Amino acid sequence: MNYLNLDTAKTKKTVNELNILLADYHLYYQKLRNFHWNIIGENFFDLHIKFEEMYNDTLIKIDEVAERILTLRFQPVSNLSDYIKMSEIKESPSEIKDSEMIEVLLEDHGTLLVQMRKTVETADAGGDEGTIDLLGAYIRELEKTSWMLDTWKMNKTSNHKKS
Repeated sequence: MNYLNLDTAKTKKTVNELNILLADYHLYYQKLRNFHWNIIGENFFDLHIKFEEMYNDTLIKIDEVAERILTLRFQPVSNLSDYIKMSEIKESPSEIKDSEMIEVLLEDHGTLLVQMRKTVETADAGGDEGTIDLLGAYIRELEKTSWMLDTWKMNKTSNHKKS
């Protein structure tokens, strides 16, 4: 790995965290597909489209995380059974209400954000600016998506907190 000028031992720790994130993203992706296929009710059109947008974005991130692991000269985890064991994200039933789907996704966003921040801390300790840059953008995007989903579930009479 001399071409990256990174310490292999420190990079291995970052890769371990990236593989957990990869597992989390795979389960999150499948959950979005589940919700996309099984959404019903008055919010069908809005959420069907939103879930598709989200799973397409997640599919890109899955590939980018795996390619980052490869760039660091390690092999990404690539078996579903391993993802299920490694991930903090759990499967969801298909027969839940739209508002419950949003709640589940917001919980998963919290899990993803925790893992991304942990990975950034590990990458920072290893001087890995490439991973930090990649995940910094993911964090910002996921925080914005979380805000939008949280706003979607607010009552029309709700207000944002004043600073």
